[in-house]
Parts: sequence; structure tokens; C-alpha cells
Amino acid sequence: METPDHLHAAAALHLAGVGEERREAFALRVDRWADDLRVALAELYAEPEDVARGLVEVAARAYAARPAALHRLDQRRLLSPDWLQQPSMFGYACYTERFAGDLAGIGTHLDHLADLGVTYLHLMPLLQPREGDNDGGYAVADYRSVRADLGTTDDLRDLAATLRERGISLVVDLVLNHVAREHEWAAKARAGDPAYRSYFHVHPDRTVPDAFEATLPEVFPDFAPGSFTWDDELRGWVWTTFNEWQWDLDWSNPAVMLELADIVLTLANLGVEVLRLDAVAFLWKRLGTSCQNQPEVHAIVQALRSVARLAAPALAFKAEAIVGPRDLVQYLGLGRHAGRISDLAYHNSLMVQVWSMLATGSTVLARHALAALPPTPSTATWITYLRCHDDIGWAVDDGDAADVGLDGPAHRRFLADWYAGEFPGSWADGLVFQHNPETGDRRISGTAASLLGVAGDPDGGLARMFLAHAVIAGWGGVPVVWSGDELGLPNDPDWAAEPGHEDDNRWAHRPRLDWARAEQRHDRHTVAGKVFGGIAHLSRVRAALPQLHASAPTRVLTDTDEGVLAVVRSHASGPMVCLYNVTPTPRPFPIHRLHEAGLGTPYDALGGHRVTAGADGVVWLPAYAAWWVVEEAT
Repeated sequence: METPDHLHAAAALHLAGVGEERREAFALRVDRWADDLRVALAELYAEPEDVARGLVEVAARAYAARPAALHRLDQRRLLSPDWLQQPSMFGYACYTERFAGDLAGIGTHLDHLADLGVTYLHLMPLLQPREGDNDGGYAVADYRSVRADLGTTDDLRDLAATLRERGISLVVDLVLNHVAREHEWAAKARAGDPAYRSYFHVHPDRTVPDAFEATLPEVFPDFAPGSFTWDDELRGWVWTTFNEWQWDLDWSNPAVMLELADIVLTLANLGVEVLRLDAVAFLWKRLGTSCQNQPEVHAIVQALRSVARLAAPALAFKAEAIVGPRDLVQYLGLGRHAGRISDLAYHNSLMVQVWSMLATGSTVLARHALAALPPTPSTATWITYLRCHDDIGWAVDDGDAADVGLDGPAHRRFLADWYAGEFPGSWADGLVFQHNPETGDRRISGTAASLLGVAGDPDGGLARMFLAHAVIAGWGGVPVVWSGDELGLPNDPDWAAEPGHEDDNRWAHRPRLDWARAEQRHDRHTVAGKVFGGIAHLSRVRAALPQLHASAPTRVLTDTDEGVLAVVRSHASGPMVCLYNVTPTPRPFPIHRLHEAGLGTPYDALGGHRVTAGADGVVWLPAYAAWWVVEEAT
């Protein structure tokens, strides 16, 4: 498609004060990404060219205002488009206030992150939320302000610059699906402004809401049942997927697209390098469906990403899509959206399967489920993680379970019972979150150390801790460690004491970082030192292994011993076979499988030893062993 002159003309209106070279660079970007933008908008709106012109104007204004240091960052990222796929990428996620008090405090603890090998720092919601209950910060009242208790937008800009100097990319949440009832747009809607009322899904009676709710699942059945809320001031039923004070935006209104595109670029110009697109699966509503994972969701993200490429190509998108395995890869871009939407997505399926393997001592389900996932686009990257700020939902596909002789609902119940510590023999100490008696759904809260039984079974718990993080770090992608897990912190026993937290036991696994314990991180005689040292070792080793570049294809071997997960990674630098024993007893692996993978002299890069077999040709993996096997260096 030829770029229409009206798009270049729209940009020129806002670039008069920009130097000739910069104007030419922007024009070239319009030529490059205008097609992606226009095609996406044609899937969404009746007048896509009008919307495209408005979005190019938004991009041109942000480009003209972008600081020189960030223009240089754009150039570096354009020269290294695979920067997020490098094995040196290693992530950390935390709440600012619980890690360091405020944004300025983050800068005083960068040695802690550097010692761990962190190059990617995700600070949980820090934009201004509504007062009182705010879903952990995800009920945003002002996208353009930082929480007053954390600092200011200037503090955020300064922190981003400091992190850049230390080689750490800043990641910030952007809630796309909804705003707080107190947000300016919602306030204007309640005041009767029809333009802002159209920013939301509002219905005068229950006819349409009832029709939708016939197929809508409840996200928080305990404290936020239903998906619509009556508002007296609005005089209507407004769509509220998550809570009555979180109003879903109507993305079929192009004004919403223009507003959010401007916010995306405002955050990019503060120095944010990755935006976590919160609740992205819920953006588009369609009667008769779950209103999740609709095709238009991917068109929305493609449009936003195209706008970002025009003004701030250093900015990457991460899709927060905690969906079933069959829908997961779509968020990295398949078909017509391949390479055009999110740069990153959470590998929720891998996370669930790691916990499942450890509880059962069997890799059969994991091998089948992970092998069945479509390959990822070569330019996209997984976020791999053992847990995050949220609870763990047991997203085991019923079809996958049936294929290996399991009953899906029964297996999910088992996992919930195991990690709640209710199943005989369980070493876990988790908390049940959001039990739904009608569906049997029981999610689990807990830190990694508590769920892995470090307190009651130190040796076994620490071995499981290292193994689990090794699977995450060795999969390919950006492994992210949740704050406190690097020190083996247990559940916070006082989680319910803070006002507003008493009804949400997820705060048990969001403890304030214990800096006295953090001082022990290099003392290998302490639990904190053992855990920190183990995870830091994973970070160092993976940074030196080109096979862990995220573009390398991953193949799961489906015919190994039941207790062994074997993953083959293929890379031009040479093959790699990751071997994991998920049981407390030694398990066999035939050495000829390593030779068949192309490893003549196999060497475990994690343990620093050559891999050899006995006379029978079998290698015995010790209990809970994690080996990253490559060709021994000459």
C-alpha cells in the first residue's frame, strides 16, 4: 500500500520546529509503518483513514517533544531489534513502595539488582489510582500522574535515566481495559457529557447486560460478581469486568484509541522502555462470547504498536494475557498480525506446568501441553516466570489433560489442594484465593519459598527452588523473578494487617523486601544467600549462552522418562539440551539422545562438568537436577 499524502501532511503540521534530518527520519517511519497502522484500523473503524491521520498527528507531536537521549535510544534499538531476545536479559518485578519506599529509593538499591544480573525492571502500577480500594493500583484515576507517595513524573523520568545508565530497562503498567470511576473521563460521563459517555459501555436497562452475562465468566466472584454495575449519577448500567469502580472502555469508539495512543507516547517520552498492557484480552466486546481474546484485540495492539514505532521505536509492548494455552501464542502475533503486535507475552502455560510437574513428579502432561503450542514468531519473546504479583490459576486445558489420561477438573482440584497444603504429603504452604463453589475453581496465593516448602523441607525446598527457576531461565525469553523470591522470603504472616488488604490474601506473597535479609545475599550459609546465589548463577550462565537467544526454536522431547523434562534448543552456535529431573529420586536419560542432538562431548554449563554415562549408556540425573547441556568448549 502506498502511504497517502495526507498522512505525511498531517505529520508536517507538528514537525515545523524539528531539524531536517529528524523530519526525514519520521517520514521514513511513516512510509515503513503506515500500512500496519491502516490495516489494523480497517478492522476496527468505519472511517479508518480519519483515525490514521489523527494517530499520525499524535505521533508527530510526541516525536517533536521526545528528548535527545531517547532519540539516541531509538537509534540503538533500531540497530539491535533483537535486544529483548538476548540471553543477557534478566528481569525483576516489584512494587516500588514494598521494595524501596519510593522512586528515589529504587536508585539506592541498584547494586542489589546488579548483583542478581537484572537488566529489566518492572515496577508495578505507579500511576495515580483512585483512593481507597484500587485493585492494587489497576484502577487508574490519572494516567499522567505518578502516585504522590512514590514521587512525581520528574522522579520517574530521572529514575528511567539512571536505570538506562546501568543497562536496565524500565517496565511500567498501562491499564488499557478500564479506568477508575474517579477518572476525568468517567466524571465527565457522569456529568452528562455525551462525548465521554460514549467512552464507556452504558446501557439504560438490563436487557443488553443480561444478554452479555449469559456467556461472561466472573473474574472475582467473591467480591465483584457480575460484569455490569448500576450508577445513579450515570443513570445507566456500566460495564465493570473487574470491580464496580473500574469502568471498561469502549474501544469501538476511535476517540478512546486516540486518547490511549497519546498516553502510550507520553510514558515513552518519560523513558519507559516496556509497557505491560494490562488486561489486554478483555478489550473487545462481542455478544455470545466470553468477551476475551476477540480478533479485534490484536488489531488494537497492532495499531498502538504502529504509532509507537513512528514516535518512539525503542518502546516495546508486553501483553498481559493470562489465557488458556490455545489462545496464548496469538498475543505474540500469528497470521496477519505476525511481527506486528506485542513484543512480549507472559508464558502462563509454562508457569502452570512447572508447578504441576513438581506436585506430581511427572512431566507427561507438561511435555504434551508445551509441545503442542505453536512456534512463536521469530521476532517475539516470552516472559517466563515462576510466579508474579497475582494468584496462580490452574490453566490446564481439558483437552491436554484428556490426551494423557487425566481428568482436567480433577487435576486442577489436585493442584489447588497440593499447594494449599491440604493434600497428604504436600510440602506447600499456600493460601486459597477466590474459591468458586459452582465451578470448583480454587486459585492459590503464596511466595515461591512457601509454595516450594523451603521452611519445612530446606534441602528439598531449595533444590526445587533452583530447579524451577532453571526451567524458567532456560526456556528462552526474558525470565522475571518476583521481588522477595530471590531471598527465599516466606509468606508475610501479617498480610491482612494493612488497611485494604484484609480481603485479598495475594498480599501474603507481596512482602516488603527485608533489607536485613538482603544483606545476607552473598552469605552461602544462609537461606537468603543460597537462593540469591543460585538465581544469580542462572543469570550469569545464561548470559554467556547464545543458545538461549529467544529466537532459537524450542523442541520438547515427548518420549523421555516420566520424571524428566528434556528440551532441545537449536541455534547456529550449536545445540543445547536442557534436562530437568522433577522428582526427589535419580532418573535416567540415554546419552545417545544427547549425541543425536549434535552434542559430541556434552557438558553441563550450570554444574560445570562433563556429562558421561555408565557402561549401559545411561546418564543418571540426581534428584531435582537441572542441567543445561552444550558442547564442551575446546
